[in-house]
Amino acid sequence: MSAEQKNPLREGLSGERVPPPNTMVIFGASGDLTKRKLVPALYSLARDRLLPSTFNVVGVARREIAHEAFRGAMRESCDKFARRRPVEDSLWDHFSQALYYSSGTFEDPKTYEKLKKMLAELDEKRGTLGNRVYYLSTPPSEYPVIIKMLGEAGLINKSKDGPFTRVIIEKPFGRDLESARSLNQEVHEVMREDQAYRIDHYLGKETVQNILVFRFANALWEPLWNSKYVDHVQLTVAEAIGVEGRGGYFEGSGIVRDMVQNHMFQFFTLMAMEPPVAFEADAVRDEKLKVLKSLRAMPTNPEELGKFVVRGQYGAGSVSGNPIISYRAEKDVKPESAVETYVAMKMFIDNWRWAGVPFYLRSGKALPKRVTEIAIHFKKAPHSIFPNAASQLATEPNVLAIRIQPDEGISLKFFSKVPGPTMDVLPVPMEFRYGTSFGAEPPEAYERLILDCMLGDGTLFTRGDEVEASWAWIDRIEKSWAESKAPPFPNYAAGTWGPEAADQLLAQDGRAWRRL
Repeated sequence: MSAEQKNPLREGLSGERVPPPNTMVIFGASGDLTKRKLVPALYSLARDRLLPSTFNVVGVARREIAHEAFRGAMRESCDKFARRRPVEDSLWDHFSQALYYSSGTFEDPKTYEKLKKMLAELDEKRGTLGNRVYYLSTPPSEYPVIIKMLGEAGLINKSKDGPFTRVIIEKPFGRDLESARSLNQEVHEVMREDQAYRIDHYLGKETVQNILVFRFANALWEPLWNSKYVDHVQLTVAEAIGVEGRGGYFEGSGIVRDMVQNHMFQFFTLMAMEPPVAFEADAVRDEKLKVLKSLRAMPTNPEELGKFVVRGQYGAGSVSGNPIISYRAEKDVKPESAVETYVAMKMFIDNWRWAGVPFYLRSGKALPKRVTEIAIHFKKAPHSIFPNAASQLATEPNVLAIRIQPDEGISLKFFSKVPGPTMDVLPVPMEFRYGTSFGAEPPEAYERLILDCMLGDGTLFTRGDEVEASWAWIDRIEKSWAESKAPPFPNYAAGTWGPEAADQLLAQDGRAWRRL
């Protein structure tokens, strides 16, 4: 029996989604992302028989530890965070033999000399053919130096011939348009654009990917997906927690940079884009880019901007009975901080499909519940022939809600007759839920995205011009805020749905936020 036949990672493979042999190098291997997400995701891929028979992981970080110590730490992480627990001992024994560690600082050329030697030895020993995936799981300030040093050390094959090299870059990709352009330039100096995989884990969520299937695999919705039938769209990303000790990070970010520019714009563009010519990386990303370029620019005058954008910061309160301290009382937060923890926006897409349709977007921390949802509010019936239901039909439209998390699914609210002798009408929901319909736990987002990168599929990753287009739009808001005085913060209590001005943003248009 051959070594591959004996390999427990290969049992039951269909073969169609298994990447070629490769080595993944994780920079920042001692960090939280590696422990909580990356190695547990790799273990889950191994358990699902989706890793190649010859595969290695090399962790790189400053601290000096032995291979066995690294393997032991990763076993503890998988025991805590892997999607399916407990970890299988027999599978782990095989999987852990692919885990290695190399110490060094990211600025030191010797770190890369040592890494290059180790990778060559692993290619010889384990047959990984020189294929590389580099994962930048470090603070963003480290990205430029790692990319530059990889290039100078000859660890990136820029040619399309020979072994592949791919680089996964975590968000945030820049903190404004200027820094994003600079980082793109540094990327392009050492690699091709199709070798750069800018990761946003929201695109790895099954429910986000399902937006594409829901829209383009069903003939029912496309005729209604436009300004003729849609009154407005609401996009919500609400978090029930505060910053929870991440005040230092959040002070340099704010909710717009942390959530809107990346996560929210990703599923917003999928929801609003035109049908791509094919489900291929550039075809999908071309259409997403068109949406970003069609966004109506926000006014830079602070007074005019306030008619379209509301910002907030939470004060002390409670969520589900749990007390939450004020944002300004958090560690590493300035006592008079003007950083926003909440934002609500009214946006317009100036194209034929969406002309005149407002998109209301809100995101915040310390809100009453954790929920991510897209709600399409259709126009009301032009005339009611049911006298008993006239007022209700005039105020409650049909709503299609796509729930991304939690309770992943899709619901449609429509009207139905109430049983009885009179013609009474009430709204009723039609529900689809992932958990009950498929009876299987969806894979973690990082599992899908890591596998796609190994396969060379960039569809669910962000292209460089997408990043720059999103920052170009966001920068106008950030610059206007920087030049104006912040509202009196805090202006909403933890456990509420944001400042009153956010309700007025919709009320001035005769609309209201959907109750979640």
